[in-house]
Amino acid sequence: MKWTWLIGVLFLLLCQLAYTQENNNGGRLTGNIETNANFFIRDTLIGASNTPQYDRQLFGGESWLNLNYNNWGFDMGIRFDFFHNSNLLNPQGSFNGQGVGRWYVRKKIDKLGIAVGYLYGQIGSGIIYRAFEERPLGIDNALFGAELSYDLAEDWVIKGFFGKQKQQFGLYDSVIRGASVDGYLAGGEESNWSIAPGFGAVSRTLDDATMNLIVSDIKTYYNIDSSYVYAPSYNNYAFTLYNTLTAGKFSWYIEAAYKSAETLANPLTDPDIPSGINFLNDAGTALYTSLSFANKGFGLTAEYKRNENFIFRTRPQELLNRGLVNFLPPLTRINTYRLNARYNAATQFMGEQAVQLDASYRFSRKLLANVNFSNITDLNDNLLYREIYTEITYKYKRKWQILGGLQLQTYNQEVYEFKPSVPLVETITPYVEWLYKFDRKKSLRIEGQYMIMNSSDSGGKEVKHDYGDWIFALAEFSIAPNWTFTVSDMYNVGPGKNSPSDSNGEKLALHYPRFDIFYTYKSSRFSLSYVKQVEGVVCTGGICRLEPAFSGVKMTVTSTF
Repeated sequence: MKWTWLIGVLFLLLCQLAYTQENNNGGRLTGNIETNANFFIRDTLIGASNTPQYDRQLFGGESWLNLNYNNWGFDMGIRFDFFHNSNLLNPQGSFNGQGVGRWYVRKKIDKLGIAVGYLYGQIGSGIIYRAFEERPLGIDNALFGAELSYDLAEDWVIKGFFGKQKQQFGLYDSVIRGASVDGYLAGGEESNWSIAPGFGAVSRTLDDATMNLIVSDIKTYYNIDSSYVYAPSYNNYAFTLYNTLTAGKFSWYIEAAYKSAETLANPLTDPDIPSGINFLNDAGTALYTSLSFANKGFGLTAEYKRNENFIFRTRPQELLNRGLVNFLPPLTRINTYRLNARYNAATQFMGEQAVQLDASYRFSRKLLANVNFSNITDLNDNLLYREIYTEITYKYKRKWQILGGLQLQTYNQEVYEFKPSVPLVETITPYVEWLYKFDRKKSLRIEGQYMIMNSSDSGGKEVKHDYGDWIFALAEFSIAPNWTFTVSDMYNVGPGKNSPSDSNGEKLALHYPRFDIFYTYKSSRFSLSYVKQVEGVVCTGGICRLEPAFSGVKMTVTSTF
């Protein structure tokens, strides 16, 4: 796309003008850069092998440069993307490419807002439409097109947009368009209530090439089971209605959505569907609600979600996280400790029912407790995920703090990691963290976690499921505001059936060490890490993917200006 480079050159010329203008109290130029560099060290024992990076390339990296400029009532920006032997988009592959990854221009003319370029945004909570970027997972679902908004009243806005979804440095051919209305109403000065209602609609039109592939596939169903033959439609529609009610100490959000019947990829989870049926034709529904209460140190949040056939892609042939038009809010806790976060529940677009309860209570300025419960099943009440998480934090003056708790998990590895005929993973994980401040600048933080895995008998011998039991320990020493040094080890103390074996078939208890150095100077941050990491699921905001083992050195640089 040579014209995108032309836009880049023009923007750089504008930056030169911006520099001159800024020195004369004109516009403002801001930006940031992020660079990741990975040096791969082959380790066949843990499975860090058989990819281009480990076998021959030995190096891979990515870099993003954002430039934003504001002047004359315009907001505009551009982002340059660079991928070299990168495994970010596909952990098993290697991608090379560079170019303009994003540009946009925005302008407000009285009540009218105009935006063109690669745009991010969502309707409601994103159930029918969300254009977003999750860089750690290699997702960039920007909409390349135009957006118009108009202020109907002080707190009421109507918005419309259309375009095509981004695909790395190209575009998918399907056309997406949508509209939404968002408002806000509040009681009088003595009232403590308000509502924020909204309505949205999105439509997608398939391109001819995609439709031809679908039709060719459906024709083969006459030879398999003619009851699965249907007439696919070029256009399908999704609608959502949502509202946030705030009344005193309570807040209640609810959203209901419907999607018209469309071509869906067969999820292969129904054994009654004959082999060779690759597409189905179904409508979708989704319901999400969240109720929160807070009062004098006590907080409680309850969430519920049910969705069926609510996968919405720019084309049905796309798989995993590619081509997603919508987003379903996850109903699981975002865990940060290494072993607590080892098993994550990815959103099941084709059907799931989930509840989550989170309660916290502050007994005093020193003592805080938190309890979280989440439960996810499929629409036939088969358990997919369950977690009970408890946490207690105690602070002693400003000198030290201790945090500890217990996590219980049940995880359906067959569904989330596509591993057939494996039992449910059940874990018990106690954990503790201690933070000690030597003075205003120097501190030491120590973590400890122990994951106990369930087991079963195999030929009269007890076998731990998955990788078995783990111990994790970390020590982090910080010198504010510049330096942080971290050393950690994840030890497979009780190897399971998926742990590596020696030449005699005996399971090996391996160490997975990590060493990190972080340096911060003003608005720049540098890191250098040696990492040996086991295969596992990586999640961001409920969107997950299975990543292979890693062995090597990582270097990152981030800076804003």
